[in-house]
Amino acid sequence: MAKAKETTAEKKPGRLAEIRQGYRAVKQIDPKIGWYMLLAALVTFAVIVGIGFLLGGLWRFYLILIAIPAALLAATFVMNRRGNKAMYGMLEGQAGAAGAALQSMGRRGWYASTEPVAVDANRASKPSDLSGSAMVFRALGRPGVVLIGEGPKQRALKLLKAEEKKVNRVAPGVPVHLWVVGDGDDEVKVSKISSKLTRMRPVLTKDEASVVNKRLKSLGGLRTGVPAGMDPTRARVDRKAMRGK
Repeated sequence: MAKAKETTAEKKPGRLAEIRQGYRAVKQIDPKIGWYMLLAALVTFAVIVGIGFLLGGLWRFYLILIAIPAALLAATFVMNRRGNKAMYGMLEGQAGAAGAALQSMGRRGWYASTEPVAVDANRASKPSDLSGSAMVFRALGRPGVVLIGEGPKQRALKLLKAEEKKVNRVAPGVPVHLWVVGDGDDEVKVSKISSKLTRMRPVLTKDEASVVNKRLKSLGGLRTGVPAGMDPTRARVDRKAMRGK
């Protein structure tokens, strides 16, 4: 038992290891990230040290000690911001982008799944192609239920209305918000989904949200227009399902 715990502790990467892993991942999609991080670190270091020399005395030594971790923090901040921007840039227009944007919401008090609750793929040119499909993703938090549609707008709106009726049936009185992913005035960009969710005004308690989540689970999974044997989040054919296994 003790050995198992030690092995688990050894396998868990440290903070610096996580930063290195994150840097390598971001660099693959943003080759210039290293220069931006270096610039942020140097500017932060220079500003803090400059203030120290202006104050004089022991302040110059004290602020030099502060400048080093502050420079590292600035570089990490830039890496995260540019990494998120690059990631969302790659997601724009991709099937399932809204689900990917919901990945981190579980740590912010939301019940959100990266898998769609409804998909209309009837017009896909072939079973493995969901690029033209309409999908609906669901997030539940203290502000209520948020249904996010993506794909061809009219078909996405039709799916949203159908899912809204289902939610109202099992959770009457709970606010339901309908969003459509896009660049229009009445649409939400993929990169703005997370921040918009966190800015919403809470109307439910945590206990009420938990109860509503249990009710929503009774709705089950995908129901609308999904070809048999399809894994909608990976856009591939599930051969076992097609064979009836």
